[in-house]
Amino acid sequence: MSKNRTKNYPLYETTVFEDFRIMTENVAAKYPNKIAYSFKENPHKPAVTRKTFAETKDYIVAMGTGLIAEGVREKHIAIIGEASYNWVTSYYATMSIGAVTVPVDKELPAEDIKSILESAECDFVIYSSVIDAKLQTIYPELTRKPVLICLSKTTKLEGVKMLEDIVSAGKQLFDNGDNSYYDYDLDPDKLASIVFTSGTTGKGKGVMLTQTNIVSDMTQGMYNFQITPKTLCVLPPHHTFGSTVNFVGHYAQGAEVYISNGLKYILNELKEEKPSHLILVPLFVETFYKRIWATAEKQGKDKLLRTMIKASNGMRKIGIDARKKLFASVTASFGGNLEMIICGGAALNQDIIDTFEGIGITILNGYGITECAPLISCNRNEYRKAGSVGTPIIGEQVKIADPDENGEGEICVKGPNVMIGYYNNPEATAAAFDEEGYFKTGDFGRLDEEGWIYITGRLKNLIILSNGKNVYPEEIETEISRIYGVNEVVVYEGLNKDGSSKDCIVAEIYPDFDGLKDHGITDPQQYFKDGVNEINKRSAPYKKVQIVKIRNEEFEKNTSKKIVRFKINRIVE
Repeated sequence: MSKNRTKNYPLYETTVFEDFRIMTENVAAKYPNKIAYSFKENPHKPAVTRKTFAETKDYIVAMGTGLIAEGVREKHIAIIGEASYNWVTSYYATMSIGAVTVPVDKELPAEDIKSILESAECDFVIYSSVIDAKLQTIYPELTRKPVLICLSKTTKLEGVKMLEDIVSAGKQLFDNGDNSYYDYDLDPDKLASIVFTSGTTGKGKGVMLTQTNIVSDMTQGMYNFQITPKTLCVLPPHHTFGSTVNFVGHYAQGAEVYISNGLKYILNELKEEKPSHLILVPLFVETFYKRIWATAEKQGKDKLLRTMIKASNGMRKIGIDARKKLFASVTASFGGNLEMIICGGAALNQDIIDTFEGIGITILNGYGITECAPLISCNRNEYRKAGSVGTPIIGEQVKIADPDENGEGEICVKGPNVMIGYYNNPEATAAAFDEEGYFKTGDFGRLDEEGWIYITGRLKNLIILSNGKNVYPEEIETEISRIYGVNEVVVYEGLNKDGSSKDCIVAEIYPDFDGLKDHGITDPQQYFKDGVNEINKRSAPYKKVQIVKIRNEEFEKNTSKKIVRFKINRIVE
């Protein structure tokens, strides 16, 4: 939906900075007494700790000074743990002293964490006690024995350094005249972070990002859209969507970030903290969407809600916007102040976007990839196009390689946010760029006449049938997800027992069994088969789904809440 704006929609103001140290200094000078981070030490107690930008800057300087004394400067340092004040300040501090950060997913199996620590050549590990057991298992097997620094208050491991002691020592050093934190020229174009891709289609690679990559992604990106004063962070910190957008982007703009204690606390946190916008991946938005309709159905008000949304949309066309009052009871579950959701990481059904827009919550659908630090494009606050992931950020060049008759081809990008390569993997690096220096995203899509990006599907998920036709599974998944009762769906090419192609399209569905039961649906297999057949009737012959498979448990996901496709059993009888 385009909202009273055109391609001449002006750019927003942004904060320009060259590196992390300048960022923390600038924002502390501009908003010294404003709240930067808030969080609960104990999710079961009401007390909320709030840290100002000035306090946070002083804490980062003390930590940085202490870490320099420990020999961290210019070394590779892994950071592993849940989102916390100490996680994010460790990230800022290590970047500000010229170390190379290696953010690691705490949910990875111990062997995968070991592999990352070895391949990224980590000399230090800042960790949370939630991975005590994993570290105990892998540490004796590491050929390179990193120094362990615990960011929690306690740990079961012995002989480790405690971050709070390092911060205290660093503060004392700084107060006594140690200026090592500032007496160092940061090179924003040097390797600053190694981020391992989530590997939904196979083993992840170490993406090399510079401070210029990360910083430019936010300074250039924030020209296109405007965040509100307060958000609630629910994304994993090791992922670039969390670390770059939720942390760097918000910190630089002076926004408050409340750090969530985890999924089971979110609904209460929304009501207590009343954020004005959220940064989410589609799974969260889809869950909220289902909750809205499930609640309305339980109260017998689902038809009324649909009627109200339709009437409200009609009123808005003549300039009357009463959504805040009309849907106050619905938006109260999000705290009552939620204006906007910035969503990225995977496709999001347009029906969901339209519903949220209908009740007064704008969804800005965007597009990013780890190799681009991650933001490539985003819809704008007051200029959005249905089905699009928005316009490229300022300074980003986008082209479509080898477009077909529909203008669709691989999306390729070039800009200051694009990685410098894969760590210790020159072959993969060379394969990732074309002869003009454009990064090949592996995503298929097209550009419209105004340069807006539309994504068709992922190259690695592409189904190539024996007749030479290309099928993008995401396109079919979007249609099937509109059938009532679909929790999750993955479309793929079926295989024979020997692994050869069965040359057929399979739709594997994880249903909402409770919802189906409430609607009197006793045969899910036949119900979904009928629903898919209706979709087949309006699809091209080669896009028709031949087999509908029902599963009893949700698909395995990574911590970015993306389905791990390569682990799905594609053999069909």
